[in-house]
Amino acid sequence: MLNFSFHNPTSIHFGSGQIETIGSEIPADAKVLVVYGGGSIKNNGIFEQVVAALGDREWHEFSGIEPNPNYDTLIKALPIINDNNVDYLLAVGGGSVIDSTKFIAAAAKFEGGEPWDIIAKRAPVTQALPLGVVLTLPATGSESNSSGVVTRNGNKLPFGHL
Repeated sequence: MLNFSFHNPTSIHFGSGQIETIGSEIPADAKVLVVYGGGSIKNNGIFEQVVAALGDREWHEFSGIEPNPNYDTLIKALPIINDNNVDYLLAVGGGSVIDSTKFIAAAAKFEGGEPWDIIAKRAPVTQALPLGVVLTLPATGSESNSSGVVTRNGNKLPFGHL
């Protein structure tokens, strides 16, 4: 076995009622973009819990993340971020939503050309918006790693940052 050291600065709050804890994890003055998929969170009560936990923070929403998230969808979040001075992202969903939010976080601060270069050319990510996750479907482990996948023109490609 190889020797190694591992540092993962992820805080995980697990169990009933834990959505309330995001209020203490997100800075009080943050302008938040809530990122989610097709809207099931509005039918199952999670959306209302998230809104309550955000308290008085200014927040906006970006929905429509599809399975195997599409670059053309994700890039539409950037004007919302820029127009509203969003400085924190909150993914509410499963692996596709989390992967999408990771990419949006990097793309929002990317200065090296087109954000697709993060994936296609492995352009270095030197800064990103901070993000949190309300996991609604544990399946991929995306909530506790630094990588994801994005689809463009039928090609599902990975990205990541250490």
